[in-house]
Amino acid sequence: MARFLGTETEYGISTPEWPELSPIITSTHAVVAYAAMFTKARSRWDFTEEHPLRDMRGFDLKRYSTAPVVDPNAIGVANVVTPAGARFYVDHAHPEYSSPECSNAWDAMVYDAAGDKVMLDAAAAVAGLTEQGKSVLANNEPCPPLKLYKNNVDGKGASYGSHENYQYSRDTDFEVLAQALIPFFVCRIVVTGAGRVGLDQDGSTPGFQISQRADYMEQEITLETTLNRGIINTRDEPHADADKWGRLHVIVGDANMSQTSNLLKLGMTSMVLDAIERGVDFSDLKLTNPIQEIKNISRDLSLSHQVQLKDGRKLTALEVLAIYRERITAASEADTKVMDAWDEVVALLADDPLSAAHLLDWVAKYRLIKGFIDRGAALDNPKLALIDLQYTDIDPAKSLYHALIRKGQMRTLVSQEDIDAAAITPPADSRAYFRGRVTEKFGQDVIATNWQMVSLREHQITKGVDTTAHLAHVRIDDVEGFTQSAVGELIDSASSVATLIKGLEEQGIGIQRTSKAIRVRH
Repeated sequence: MARFLGTETEYGISTPEWPELSPIITSTHAVVAYAAMFTKARSRWDFTEEHPLRDMRGFDLKRYSTAPVVDPNAIGVANVVTPAGARFYVDHAHPEYSSPECSNAWDAMVYDAAGDKVMLDAAAAVAGLTEQGKSVLANNEPCPPLKLYKNNVDGKGASYGSHENYQYSRDTDFEVLAQALIPFFVCRIVVTGAGRVGLDQDGSTPGFQISQRADYMEQEITLETTLNRGIINTRDEPHADADKWGRLHVIVGDANMSQTSNLLKLGMTSMVLDAIERGVDFSDLKLTNPIQEIKNISRDLSLSHQVQLKDGRKLTALEVLAIYRERITAASEADTKVMDAWDEVVALLADDPLSAAHLLDWVAKYRLIKGFIDRGAALDNPKLALIDLQYTDIDPAKSLYHALIRKGQMRTLVSQEDIDAAAITPPADSRAYFRGRVTEKFGQDVIATNWQMVSLREHQITKGVDTTAHLAHVRIDDVEGFTQSAVGELIDSASSVATLIKGLEEQGIGIQRTSKAIRVRH
Protein backbone atom coordinates (compact mmCIF):
# COMPACT_ATOMS: atom_id res chain seq x y z
CA MET A 1 0.00 0.00 0.00
CA ALA A 2 1.01 3.64 -0.28
CA ARG A 3 2.32 5.00 3.02
CA PHE A 4 0.19 8.13 3.42
CA LEU A 5 1.89 10.71 5.57
CA GLY A 6 2.05 14.39 6.39
CA THR A 7 3.33 16.97 8.84
CA GLU A 8 1.98 19.47 11.36
CA THR A 9 4.12 22.50 12.15
CA GLU A 10 3.49 25.02 14.90
CA TYR A 11 5.38 28.17 13.95
CA GLY A 12 6.95 30.54 16.41
CA ILE A 13 5.31 33.96 16.13
CA SER A 14 6.24 37.41 17.41
CA THR A 15 5.46 41.09 16.92
CA PRO A 16 8.69 43.07 17.54
CA GLU A 17 6.84 46.40 17.46
CA TRP A 18 4.46 45.23 20.19
CA PRO A 19 6.17 42.33 22.01
CA GLU A 20 3.57 42.06 24.75
CA LEU A 21 0.72 41.39 22.30
CA SER A 22 -0.76 37.94 22.87
CA PRO A 23 0.40 35.32 20.35
CA ILE A 24 -3.13 33.92 20.48
CA ILE A 25 -4.37 37.22 19.05
CA THR A 26 -1.59 37.49 16.46
CA SER A 27 -2.04 33.87 15.37
CA THR A 28 -5.74 34.53 14.90
CA HIS A 29 -4.92 37.60 12.81
CA ALA A 30 -2.66 35.48 10.60
CA VAL A 31 -5.24 32.78 9.91
CA VAL A 32 -8.22 35.07 9.39
CA ALA A 33 -6.24 37.53 7.23
CA TYR A 34 -5.04 34.66 5.04
CA ALA A 35 -8.63 33.49 4.66
CA ALA A 36 -9.80 36.99 3.77
CA MET A 37 -7.12 37.49 1.13
CA PHE A 38 -6.62 34.03 -0.37
CA THR A 39 -9.86 32.02 -0.01
CA LYS A 40 -13.50 32.68 -0.84
CA ALA A 41 -14.71 31.73 2.62
CA ARG A 42 -13.51 29.96 5.71
CA SER A 43 -15.28 26.83 6.78
CA ARG A 44 -15.80 25.76 10.33
CA TRP A 45 -13.69 22.87 11.57
CA ASP A 46 -15.73 19.85 12.59
CA PHE A 47 -14.20 18.19 15.65
CA THR A 48 -16.46 15.13 15.55
CA GLU A 49 -13.58 12.83 14.60
CA GLU A 50 -11.09 14.40 17.04
CA HIS A 51 -10.15 12.20 19.99
CA PRO A 52 -6.85 13.55 21.37
CA LEU A 53 -7.13 11.57 24.63
CA ARG A 54 -7.91 8.19 23.06
CA ASP A 55 -4.93 5.91 23.57
CA MET A 56 -3.53 3.21 21.25
CA ARG A 57 -3.25 0.97 24.28
CA GLY A 58 -7.03 0.69 24.54
CA PHE A 59 -8.35 3.43 26.81
CA ASP A 60 -9.77 6.92 26.53
CA LEU A 61 -9.02 9.72 29.01
CA LYS A 62 -11.68 12.03 27.58
CA ARG A 63 -12.70 14.42 30.35
CA TYR A 64 -15.14 16.64 28.52
CA SER A 65 -17.04 16.96 25.28
CA THR A 66 -15.55 19.29 22.69
CA ALA A 67 -17.95 21.40 20.66
CA PRO A 68 -18.22 19.48 17.37
CA VAL A 69 -18.11 22.63 15.21
CA VAL A 70 -16.19 25.79 16.08
CA ASP A 71 -16.64 29.27 14.57
CA PRO A 72 -13.73 29.88 12.17
CA ASN A 73 -13.59 33.54 13.26
CA ALA A 74 -13.32 32.93 17.01
CA ILE A 75 -10.22 34.19 18.80
CA GLY A 76 -7.80 31.34 19.40
CA VAL A 77 -9.58 28.78 17.21
CA ALA A 78 -9.52 30.41 13.78
CA ASN A 79 -9.40 27.87 10.98
CA VAL A 80 -9.11 27.74 7.19
CA VAL A 81 -8.70 24.96 4.63
CA THR A 82 -6.29 25.99 1.89
CA PRO A 83 -6.79 25.27 -1.83
CA ALA A 84 -4.16 22.55 -1.42
CA GLY A 85 -6.33 20.69 1.06
CA ALA A 86 -4.12 21.63 4.00
CA ARG A 87 -5.37 23.01 7.30
CA PHE A 88 -4.15 26.39 8.61
CA TYR A 89 -5.36 27.25 12.08
CA VAL A 90 -4.57 28.52 15.56
CA ASP A 91 -3.22 25.87 17.93
CA HIS A 92 -2.87 27.31 21.42
CA ALA A 93 -0.48 30.26 20.95
CA HIS A 94 0.83 29.34 17.51
CA PRO A 95 -0.30 29.40 13.90
CA GLU A 96 -0.19 25.80 12.72
CA TYR A 97 -0.01 24.38 9.23
CA SER A 98 -1.10 20.75 8.75
CA SER A 99 -0.10 19.54 5.32
CA PRO A 100 -2.42 17.60 3.02
CA GLU A 101 -2.17 13.82 2.94
CA CYS A 102 0.70 12.66 0.70
CA SER A 103 1.44 9.21 -0.70
CA ASN A 104 5.25 9.44 -0.49
CA ALA A 105 8.05 11.14 1.41
CA TRP A 106 9.12 13.40 -1.48
CA ASP A 107 5.68 14.97 -1.83
CA ALA A 108 5.36 15.24 1.95
CA MET A 109 8.65 17.18 2.02
CA VAL A 110 7.40 19.56 -0.67
CA TYR A 111 4.05 20.15 1.02
CA ASP A 112 5.76 20.72 4.35
CA ALA A 113 7.87 23.45 2.72
CA ALA A 114 4.66 24.89 1.26
CA GLY A 115 3.63 25.69 4.83
CA ASP A 116 6.29 28.40 4.88
CA LYS A 117 4.69 29.96 1.80
CA VAL A 118 1.26 29.89 3.46
CA MET A 119 2.71 31.60 6.53
CA LEU A 120 4.47 34.25 4.45
CA ASP A 121 1.23 34.93 2.58
CA ALA A 122 -0.58 35.25 5.91
CA ALA A 123 1.98 37.74 7.22
CA ALA A 124 1.68 39.73 3.98
CA ALA A 125 -2.10 39.73 4.26
CA VAL A 126 -1.90 41.07 7.82
CA ALA A 127 0.54 43.78 6.72
CA GLY A 128 -1.66 44.75 3.78
CA LEU A 129 -4.75 45.10 5.90
CA THR A 130 -2.83 47.03 8.53
CA GLU A 131 -1.57 49.50 5.92
CA GLN A 132 -5.21 50.14 5.05
CA GLY A 133 -6.04 50.68 8.73
CA LYS A 134 -8.25 47.62 8.71
CA SER A 135 -8.62 44.64 11.00
CA VAL A 136 -10.17 41.28 10.23
CA LEU A 137 -11.02 40.75 13.89
CA ALA A 138 -14.11 42.34 15.39
CA ASN A 139 -13.45 45.14 17.90
CA ASN A 140 -9.72 44.80 17.57
CA GLU A 141 -6.99 47.10 16.32
CA PRO A 142 -4.97 46.24 13.21
CA CYS A 143 -2.13 43.83 13.86
CA PRO A 144 1.52 44.95 13.85
CA PRO A 145 3.97 43.22 11.47
CA LEU A 146 4.47 39.52 12.16
CA LYS A 147 7.70 37.55 12.43
CA LEU A 148 7.41 33.80 11.91
CA TYR A 149 9.98 31.15 12.76
CA LYS A 150 10.15 27.46 11.95
CA ASN A 151 11.65 26.31 15.22
CA ASN A 152 10.64 24.38 18.35
CA VAL A 153 11.68 26.40 21.40
CA ASP A 154 10.98 29.85 22.78
CA GLY A 155 14.15 30.11 24.88
CA LYS A 156 12.10 30.30 28.08
CA GLY A 157 11.50 26.61 28.69
CA ALA A 158 8.57 25.99 26.35
CA SER A 159 8.63 23.80 23.25
CA TYR A 160 6.13 23.57 20.41
CA GLY A 161 5.87 20.76 17.96
CA SER A 162 6.68 19.75 14.44
CA HIS A 163 4.74 16.52 14.25
CA GLU A 164 4.78 13.78 11.65
CA ASN A 165 1.89 11.46 10.81
CA TYR A 166 2.12 8.05 9.16
CA GLN A 167 -0.77 5.77 8.30
CA TYR A 168 -0.18 2.12 9.18
CA SER A 169 -2.20 -1.08 9.22
CA ARG A 170 -4.38 -1.62 12.29
CA ASP A 171 -3.20 -5.25 12.21
CA THR A 172 0.27 -4.10 13.26
CA ASP A 173 1.02 -4.81 16.91
CA PHE A 174 1.50 -1.38 18.46
CA GLU A 175 3.89 -2.64 21.15
CA VAL A 176 6.12 -4.19 18.47
CA LEU A 177 5.88 -0.98 16.46
CA ALA A 178 6.81 1.21 19.42
CA GLN A 179 9.77 -0.86 20.57
CA ALA A 180 11.17 -1.07 17.04
CA LEU A 181 10.91 2.69 16.57
CA ILE A 182 12.34 3.93 19.87
CA PRO A 183 16.04 3.24 19.04
CA PHE A 184 15.50 4.65 15.56
CA PHE A 185 13.93 7.88 16.81
CA VAL A 186 16.70 8.29 19.40
CA CYS A 187 19.43 7.90 16.78
CA ARG A 188 17.92 9.58 13.72
CA ILE A 189 18.45 13.04 15.25
CA VAL A 190 22.03 13.02 13.92
CA VAL A 191 20.42 13.34 10.48
CA THR A 192 17.20 15.21 11.24
CA GLY A 193 18.14 17.52 14.12
CA ALA A 194 17.62 21.24 13.59
CA GLY A 195 20.34 22.35 16.01
CA ARG A 196 19.86 24.40 19.15
CA VAL A 197 21.82 26.96 21.16
CA GLY A 198 21.37 26.16 24.86
CA LEU A 199 21.13 23.00 26.92
CA ASP A 200 18.28 21.85 29.17
CA GLN A 201 14.66 22.80 28.64
CA ASP A 202 15.08 26.46 29.55
CA GLY A 203 18.34 26.74 27.63
CA SER A 204 20.08 28.15 30.68
CA THR A 205 23.19 25.99 30.32
CA PRO A 206 25.49 27.36 27.59
CA GLY A 207 26.21 25.04 24.71
CA PHE A 208 25.08 23.80 21.33
CA GLN A 209 23.23 20.57 20.67
CA ILE A 210 21.94 18.64 17.67
CA SER A 211 18.21 18.49 18.44
CA GLN A 212 15.69 21.12 19.54
CA ARG A 213 13.30 18.53 21.00
CA ALA A 214 15.66 16.10 22.74
CA ASP A 215 15.58 17.86 26.13
CA TYR A 216 11.77 17.74 26.14
CA MET A 217 11.47 13.95 25.89
CA GLU A 218 10.63 12.59 29.34
CA GLN A 219 9.02 9.19 28.77
CA GLU A 220 9.49 6.31 26.36
CA ILE A 221 5.77 5.95 25.60
CA THR A 222 2.99 8.35 26.59
CA LEU A 223 -0.20 10.00 25.38
CA GLU A 224 0.81 13.56 26.29
CA THR A 225 2.11 16.03 23.69
CA THR A 226 2.57 19.29 25.64
CA LEU A 227 4.10 17.89 28.84
CA ASN A 228 5.60 14.61 30.01
CA ARG A 229 6.29 13.97 26.33
CA GLY A 230 7.16 10.52 25.05
CA ILE A 231 9.45 9.31 22.28
CA ILE A 232 6.41 7.32 21.16
CA ASN A 233 3.06 9.07 21.27
CA THR A 234 0.02 6.82 21.73
CA ARG A 235 -2.78 9.08 20.45
CA ASP A 236 -5.31 6.87 18.67
CA GLU A 237 -6.86 9.22 16.15
CA PRO A 238 -6.54 7.61 12.70
CA HIS A 239 -8.56 10.18 10.68
CA ALA A 240 -9.55 7.21 8.51
CA ASP A 241 -11.40 3.90 8.86
CA ALA A 242 -10.41 2.99 12.41
CA ASP A 243 -10.95 -0.72 11.79
CA LYS A 244 -8.31 -0.75 9.06
CA TRP A 245 -5.83 1.98 9.93
CA GLY A 246 -3.88 3.57 12.71
CA ARG A 247 -2.02 6.87 12.54
CA LEU A 248 1.43 7.08 14.08
CA HIS A 249 1.61 10.57 15.58
CA VAL A 250 5.32 11.41 15.94
CA ILE A 251 6.21 14.29 18.26
CA VAL A 252 9.92 13.64 18.81
CA GLY A 253 11.13 15.36 15.62
CA ASP A 254 12.46 18.86 14.99
CA ALA A 255 11.10 21.44 12.55
CA ASN A 256 13.42 21.40 9.55
CA MET A 257 14.35 24.14 7.11
CA SER A 258 16.66 21.84 5.13
CA GLN A 259 14.87 19.92 2.39
CA THR A 260 17.34 17.06 2.74
CA SER A 261 16.74 16.80 6.50
CA ASN A 262 13.00 16.82 5.91
CA LEU A 263 13.12 14.22 3.14
CA LEU A 264 15.20 11.93 5.32
CA LYS A 265 13.05 12.45 8.41
CA LEU A 266 9.94 11.43 6.48
CA GLY A 267 11.48 8.89 4.13
CA MET A 268 13.63 6.99 6.60
CA THR A 269 10.73 6.68 9.02
CA SER A 270 8.40 5.48 6.26
CA MET A 271 10.83 2.75 5.25
CA VAL A 272 11.31 1.60 8.84
CA LEU A 273 7.53 1.31 9.14
CA ASP A 274 7.46 -0.68 5.90
CA ALA A 275 10.01 -3.09 7.34
CA ILE A 276 8.15 -3.45 10.63
CA GLU A 277 4.92 -4.27 8.82
CA ARG A 278 6.78 -6.89 6.77
CA GLY A 279 7.86 -8.59 9.98
CA VAL A 280 11.46 -7.39 10.23
CA ASP A 281 12.69 -7.83 13.80
CA PHE A 282 14.40 -4.88 15.50
CA SER A 283 14.00 -6.15 19.08
CA ASP A 284 17.76 -6.64 19.53
CA LEU A 285 18.26 -2.85 19.29
CA LYS A 286 16.46 -1.98 22.52
CA LEU A 287 18.27 0.68 24.52
CA THR A 288 18.91 0.56 28.24
CA ASN A 289 17.86 4.18 28.78
CA PRO A 290 16.40 5.83 25.65
CA ILE A 291 15.46 9.08 27.41
CA GLN A 292 19.01 9.68 28.58
CA GLU A 293 20.52 8.50 25.31
CA ILE A 294 18.61 10.95 23.11
CA LYS A 295 20.04 13.73 25.26
CA ASN A 296 23.53 12.20 25.16
CA ILE A 297 23.48 11.98 21.36
CA SER A 298 22.12 15.51 21.05
CA ARG A 299 25.05 16.92 23.03
CA ASP A 300 27.77 14.97 21.21
CA LEU A 301 28.71 16.98 18.12
CA SER A 302 31.47 14.51 17.24
CA LEU A 303 28.88 11.70 16.90
CA SER A 304 31.21 9.39 18.80
CA HIS A 305 28.90 8.70 21.76
CA GLN A 306 27.97 5.05 22.08
CA VAL A 307 24.47 4.16 23.25
CA GLN A 308 24.07 1.27 25.65
CA LEU A 309 21.93 -1.57 24.31
CA LYS A 310 20.11 -3.99 26.60
CA ASP A 311 22.06 -6.93 25.16
CA GLY A 312 25.33 -5.37 26.33
CA ARG A 313 26.52 -3.87 23.03
CA LYS A 314 27.59 -0.25 22.66
CA LEU A 315 27.02 1.42 19.30
CA THR A 316 27.14 4.94 17.93
CA ALA A 317 23.99 6.51 16.48
CA LEU A 318 25.40 6.07 12.98
CA GLU A 319 26.07 2.38 13.64
CA VAL A 320 22.50 1.87 14.84
CA LEU A 321 21.14 3.61 11.76
CA ALA A 322 23.35 1.40 9.58
CA ILE A 323 21.63 -1.69 11.04
CA TYR A 324 18.21 -0.22 10.26
CA ARG A 325 19.35 0.53 6.72
CA GLU A 326 20.66 -2.99 6.15
CA ARG A 327 17.46 -4.63 7.35
CA ILE A 328 15.24 -2.23 5.40
CA THR A 329 16.94 -3.00 2.09
CA ALA A 330 16.96 -6.73 2.79
CA ALA A 331 13.20 -6.69 3.41
CA SER A 332 11.92 -4.82 0.36
CA GLU A 333 12.64 -2.39 -2.42
CA ALA A 334 13.63 0.92 -0.85
CA ASP A 335 12.85 4.47 -1.91
CA THR A 336 15.83 5.32 -4.14
CA LYS A 337 15.77 9.07 -3.57
CA VAL A 338 15.65 8.64 0.19
CA MET A 339 18.26 5.88 0.25
CA ASP A 340 20.71 7.85 -1.89
CA ALA A 341 20.37 10.85 0.43
CA TRP A 342 20.69 8.59 3.49
CA ASP A 343 23.92 7.05 2.21
CA GLU A 344 25.43 10.39 1.22
CA VAL A 345 24.64 12.03 4.53
CA VAL A 346 25.86 9.28 6.85
CA ALA A 347 29.08 8.90 4.87
CA LEU A 348 29.81 12.60 5.33
CA LEU A 349 28.89 12.53 9.01
CA ALA A 350 31.11 9.50 9.61
CA ASP A 351 34.08 11.23 7.96
CA ASP A 352 33.61 14.71 9.43
CA PRO A 353 30.23 16.03 10.65
CA LEU A 354 31.02 19.55 9.41
CA SER A 355 31.28 18.22 5.85
CA ALA A 356 27.49 17.78 5.84
CA ALA A 357 26.86 21.50 6.44
CA HIS A 358 25.40 21.91 2.95
CA LEU A 359 22.77 19.25 3.62
CA LEU A 360 21.66 19.18 7.27
CA ASP A 361 20.19 21.88 9.48
CA TRP A 362 22.11 21.20 12.67
CA VAL A 363 25.46 21.11 10.91
CA ALA A 364 24.75 24.23 8.86
CA LYS A 365 23.70 26.10 11.98
CA TYR A 366 26.68 24.83 13.98
CA ARG A 367 29.12 25.92 11.26
CA LEU A 368 27.75 29.47 11.48
CA ILE A 369 27.97 29.46 15.27
CA LYS A 370 31.40 27.82 15.32
CA GLY A 371 32.73 30.70 13.26
CA PHE A 372 31.91 33.09 16.12
CA ILE A 373 33.22 30.69 18.77
CA ASP A 374 36.51 30.27 16.90
CA ARG A 375 36.88 34.05 16.93
CA GLY A 376 36.51 34.11 20.71
CA ALA A 377 32.77 34.38 21.35
CA ALA A 378 31.65 32.73 24.58
CA LEU A 379 29.03 29.99 24.50
CA ASP A 380 26.60 32.26 26.34
CA ASN A 381 27.08 35.18 23.93
CA PRO A 382 23.62 36.46 22.91
CA LYS A 383 24.77 36.61 19.28
CA LEU A 384 24.77 32.82 19.17
CA ALA A 385 21.14 32.65 20.25
CA LEU A 386 20.33 35.27 17.61
CA ILE A 387 21.98 33.14 14.90
CA ASP A 388 19.90 30.17 16.08
CA LEU A 389 16.70 32.17 15.72
CA GLN A 390 17.59 33.94 12.46
CA TYR A 391 18.40 30.65 10.78
CA THR A 392 14.76 29.61 11.24
CA ASP A 393 13.21 32.90 10.09
CA ILE A 394 10.98 31.94 7.13
CA ASP A 395 11.33 35.37 5.51
CA PRO A 396 13.88 34.79 2.70
CA ALA A 397 15.16 38.36 3.08
CA LYS A 398 15.99 37.84 6.76
CA SER A 399 16.65 34.10 7.09
CA LEU A 400 20.19 32.79 7.48
CA TYR A 401 19.04 29.48 5.98
CA HIS A 402 17.91 31.25 2.82
CA ALA A 403 21.13 33.28 2.80
CA LEU A 404 23.07 30.01 2.67
CA ILE A 405 20.99 28.91 -0.31
CA ARG A 406 21.74 32.14 -2.16
CA LYS A 407 25.47 31.65 -1.48
CA GLY A 408 25.37 28.08 -2.78
CA GLN A 409 26.15 26.71 0.67
CA MET A 410 22.89 24.80 1.21
CA ARG A 411 21.52 22.27 -1.26
CA THR A 412 17.86 22.35 -2.21
CA LEU A 413 15.95 19.48 -3.79
CA VAL A 414 12.98 21.31 -5.23
CA SER A 415 12.49 24.77 -6.71
CA GLN A 416 10.69 27.63 -4.99
CA GLU A 417 8.24 27.64 -7.90
CA ASP A 418 7.25 24.05 -7.10
CA ILE A 419 6.87 24.92 -3.42
CA ASP A 420 4.70 27.93 -4.24
CA ALA A 421 2.54 25.73 -6.46
CA ALA A 422 2.13 23.18 -3.66
CA ALA A 423 0.75 25.93 -1.40
CA ILE A 424 -2.31 26.23 -3.65
CA THR A 425 -2.47 22.89 -5.50
CA PRO A 426 -3.56 19.68 -3.74
CA PRO A 427 -1.86 16.30 -4.19
CA ALA A 428 -3.52 14.49 -7.08
CA ASP A 429 -3.40 11.04 -5.49
CA SER A 430 -5.11 11.44 -2.11
CA ARG A 431 -8.43 12.62 -0.71
CA ALA A 432 -6.79 16.01 -0.14
CA TYR A 433 -7.50 16.64 -3.82
CA PHE A 434 -11.25 16.64 -3.18
CA ARG A 435 -10.99 18.74 -0.02
CA GLY A 436 -8.78 21.35 -1.65
CA ARG A 437 -10.51 21.63 -5.01
CA VAL A 438 -14.01 21.75 -3.54
CA THR A 439 -12.91 24.39 -1.05
CA GLU A 440 -11.35 26.43 -3.85
CA LYS A 441 -14.32 26.19 -6.22
CA PHE A 442 -17.28 26.17 -3.81
CA GLY A 443 -15.71 27.88 -0.80
CA GLN A 444 -18.75 29.92 0.16
CA ASP A 445 -20.82 26.75 0.41
CA VAL A 446 -18.29 24.67 2.35
CA ILE A 447 -19.84 24.98 5.79
CA ALA A 448 -17.67 22.60 7.80
CA THR A 449 -14.86 20.21 7.14
CA ASN A 450 -12.35 17.89 8.74
CA TRP A 451 -9.94 15.23 7.55
CA GLN A 452 -12.77 12.74 7.00
CA MET A 453 -15.70 14.85 5.86
CA VAL A 454 -16.72 17.90 3.86
CA SER A 455 -20.12 19.46 4.62
CA LEU A 456 -21.60 21.47 1.75
CA ARG A 457 -24.60 23.76 1.53
CA GLU A 458 -26.80 22.29 -1.19
CA HIS A 459 -29.24 24.87 -2.49
CA GLN A 460 -32.67 23.73 -3.60
CA ILE A 461 -34.15 25.74 -6.45
CA THR A 462 -37.94 25.87 -6.90
CA LYS A 463 -39.22 27.67 -10.01
CA GLY A 464 -35.97 29.55 -10.27
CA VAL A 465 -36.02 30.68 -6.64
CA ASP A 466 -33.52 29.56 -3.97
CA THR A 467 -36.07 28.34 -1.43
CA THR A 468 -34.24 26.01 0.93
CA ALA A 469 -30.78 24.72 1.59
CA HIS A 470 -29.62 21.41 3.00
CA LEU A 471 -26.30 20.30 4.38
CA ALA A 472 -24.83 17.50 2.30
CA HIS A 473 -22.13 15.63 4.22
CA VAL A 474 -19.56 13.89 2.00
CA ARG A 475 -17.51 11.35 3.93
CA ILE A 476 -13.97 10.95 2.68
CA ASP A 477 -12.69 8.26 5.06
CA ASP A 478 -10.67 6.58 2.31
CA VAL A 479 -7.33 8.41 2.23
CA GLU A 480 -6.47 7.09 -1.23
CA GLY A 481 -9.91 7.89 -2.60
CA PHE A 482 -11.42 11.10 -4.01
CA THR A 483 -8.31 11.65 -6.13
CA GLN A 484 -7.94 13.70 -9.29
CA SER A 485 -8.49 10.63 -11.46
CA ALA A 486 -11.65 9.75 -9.50
CA VAL A 487 -13.35 13.14 -9.08
CA GLY A 488 -11.30 15.72 -10.95
CA GLU A 489 -13.47 15.82 -14.08
CA LEU A 490 -16.63 15.93 -11.96
CA ILE A 491 -15.42 18.90 -9.90
CA ASP A 492 -14.25 20.75 -13.00
CA SER A 493 -17.60 20.32 -14.76
CA ALA A 494 -19.88 20.91 -11.77
CA SER A 495 -21.64 24.27 -12.02
CA SER A 496 -23.00 24.14 -8.46
CA VAL A 497 -22.87 22.13 -5.27
CA ALA A 498 -26.10 20.43 -6.33
CA THR A 499 -24.57 19.15 -9.57
CA LEU A 500 -21.44 18.06 -7.71
CA ILE A 501 -23.48 16.10 -5.19
CA LYS A 502 -25.58 14.55 -7.95
CA GLY A 503 -22.42 13.45 -9.73
CA LEU A 504 -21.00 11.90 -6.56
CA GLU A 505 -24.23 10.00 -5.98
CA GLU A 506 -24.13 8.71 -9.55
CA GLN A 507 -20.68 7.33 -8.73
CA GLY A 508 -22.23 5.42 -5.85
CA ILE A 509 -20.90 7.72 -3.12
CA GLY A 510 -23.37 7.98 -0.26
CA ILE A 511 -24.33 11.48 0.88
CA GLN A 512 -25.74 12.25 4.33
CA ARG A 513 -28.13 15.19 4.50
CA THR A 514 -29.52 17.42 7.21
CA SER A 515 -32.46 19.72 6.68
CA LYS A 516 -30.94 23.15 7.21
CA ALA A 517 -27.60 24.72 6.43
CA ILE A 518 -25.49 26.64 8.93
CA ARG A 519 -24.95 30.24 7.85
CA VAL A 520 -21.40 31.58 7.88
CA ARG A 521 -19.97 35.06 7.58
CA HIS A 522 -18.11 35.87 4.37
